[in-house]
Amino acid sequence: MIIQLKKFGITLVSRPSGKEAWLAFQPVLNGISKNEEIIVDFNDVVVLTPSWADEFLTPLYKRFNNRVKLNNTANPSVTATLAILTK
Repeated sequence: MIIQLKKFGITLVSRPSGKEAWLAFQPVLNGISKNEEIIVDFNDVVVLTPSWADEFLTPLYKRFNNRVKLNNTANPSVTATLAILTK
């Protein structure tokens, strides 16, 4: 499965917005098979804040752990946010 974050917008900011995106995506995640890889695609995302990412990516990793892969992370905003979350 590929999660294209641009579907949630190209400016991903605020904890409430990240939480809303996470909750809205639950029906899709509930349909994932036990061995399916989850690819999070940051293509076309201009701004990603740590608060939004913490509300969406942290529970995604908690639920699917090593099955989560990240693509198109070269954007400086994405890179910086991911570095903060991994600390």
